[in-house]
Amino acid sequence: MSRTRRQHSAPTSSRETIQPPGTGQLLVGMVAVTVLVAVIGSLANSGVALVGLLVFLPATAAALCTVRQTALVCAWTALLGSAAFLPGGSDVAPADRVLLLVLTACLITASLYACRRRIRSERTMVRLHSAAVAMQRQILRPLPLRTDDVLVDGVYEPVQEDRLVGGDIYDVVESAWGTRVLIGDVQGKGLDAVGTAFAVLGSFREAAHREPTLTALVDALDASVVRHNSYVARAGDDERFVTALVLNIDTRDEVDEVQAVNCGHVPPHLLDADAVTSPPLDSGVPLGLAALAAEPVTVGRFPFPGGAALLLSTDGLTESRAADGEFYPLDERLAVLGDLPRSDLPRTLHEDAHAYAGKAEPHDDVAILTVRRAPTLP
Repeated sequence: MSRTRRQHSAPTSSRETIQPPGTGQLLVGMVAVTVLVAVIGSLANSGVALVGLLVFLPATAAALCTVRQTALVCAWTALLGSAAFLPGGSDVAPADRVLLLVLTACLITASLYACRRRIRSERTMVRLHSAAVAMQRQILRPLPLRTDDVLVDGVYEPVQEDRLVGGDIYDVVESAWGTRVLIGDVQGKGLDAVGTAFAVLGSFREAAHREPTLTALVDALDASVVRHNSYVARAGDDERFVTALVLNIDTRDEVDEVQAVNCGHVPPHLLDADAVTSPPLDSGVPLGLAALAAEPVTVGRFPFPGGAALLLSTDGLTESRAADGEFYPLDERLAVLGDLPRSDLPRTLHEDAHAYAGKAEPHDDVAILTVRRAPTLP
């Protein structure tokens, strides 16, 4: 298979670590809190009130600041606390002064320790996320992908929500029976979902060359999910299913037709010169649940004339929500944007869905593909 290599875009994420305040912000905050506490201590005529309120500074810094910033806040707190208990500065008994100073020192020590643990934990999580995304992107081939039959272009955007990685997948395999195209979405998020995605992709790349029919190919994919679920169940992890859309496109006999099996996935859209339509396909059960289905796998067929294109996507696009909770109106937007160049359409739809959702953070991976007949090479 020949293909032009293009790097995926960077993953989107609202945050990977807590961003510490700037030095100026920190100093302004320290002074403001100190002045406020000093006023309260003056009104209460007690230095104990001063220390009792200032101890919140190290705890807050441990949750938001770097280790150096936390150490600065702790030193500031210790200095002010000591000054409050200088002889003549308070009517508190000497034994109580010592006890309060010891408790303040313990809180400062605990704050520094907690800050170090938090930063170490965040760095570990970032490394794990980076490794997961790197593995996922190594197994998902860069777009566009080209075979003798089709050119597949699109956009793939993994999202890291609450430090998790999703499991959207796609692949294109050129076989003896035509080009097989897969797009799918693993239930759930996290590294377990990525593991299921890898199992399906590995099975697809092998079975697409072995199985002559689309039904046999889908049966092989379902069996791979069942085997993987059996393995993870023994390890105590959750079993998962995979929604998928599998296509077969063969242009060698000049047959303008696509064979498709929909396993509970978002249906495709056919973009022709005149209209945008949804080909009539029966929606079966997701991969991994075939044993529960009452009917066998059904292969649908629909025309795929020259000049037309197929739009495939995962529910990260269709389930984007506006502030009022309304889902992204994909059919309506395709009626407006369907005339765009096919290579630009996936990225435009993705940006349009982001704009539709407004300030809401993306909740799922997004994969959007366009499939069109490969142009003739000179």
